[in-house]
Amino acid sequence: MSTIAKASIITENVIAGGWNYSRIIRRGQTLRLTDLEGGGNVSAMFYNSHNFSERFNLGDTLKIQHICRLKENCCIYSDMGRILLSIPESSCLWHDMLCGCTHKSLIEKRFGVKDYQEAHNDFYRNSYDSLLIELGKHGMTRRDFTEVVNFFSKVVVDEKGAMTYIPGNSQAGDYIDLRAEMDTLIVLDTGMHPLSDATEYPRKPIKATLFCSAPSKIDDPCFTWCPENGRGFKTTELYNA
Repeated sequence: MSTIAKASIITENVIAGGWNYSRIIRRGQTLRLTDLEGGGNVSAMFYNSHNFSERFNLGDTLKIQHICRLKENCCIYSDMGRILLSIPESSCLWHDMLCGCTHKSLIEKRFGVKDYQEAHNDFYRNSYDSLLIELGKHGMTRRDFTEVVNFFSKVVVDEKGAMTYIPGNSQAGDYIDLRAEMDTLIVLDTGMHPLSDATEYPRKPIKATLFCSAPSKIDDPCFTWCPENGRGFKTTELYNA
């Protein structure tokens, strides 16, 4: 784990479990997400901060890199073939890209109903509604909801297509660095994974540290991960010029 120089930190805060968060990450900045207790999950969506109609494309991110999950040195692509974010470091080896996020019906079926009037800030939230709330802060609506990555969670698929959630994928202190290759709006919710086997409503806090970082270079492992990434970085550089 590389240490973040204190002087390079722009902002740092802890996102309570089951809460939403968003931030524009400028090119030359990195957002480090840290699972403070282990077993956390972060449902995330990504947008070009200058043009929200350009956003994360799950299919291209998978097929361009020949992957089924995100890990260190992978990149997150937009629907314009540009790289929104790269992952120069991740202590967690598997981040789920297949399962979407929780909805109200799932939370109510699993845990029952605990609304704001009853529990105030401890009410039961679901990731879909939380992400919509965060999108609304940036003038977006339900129609702007896009594919979701679940950081810190692992799901495997067998030969028949059945999905299995793997508990304990992320340990306390595990982290992932999201380096902006272009100015990117990241929208997060720290609620549970939709396939989690939790028997009690989970509240796993995540630390978000935004810091200044060196730009990617031609010999960067994210750049050389596959030939397609090299082309993606070049396309992104032309856009940033």
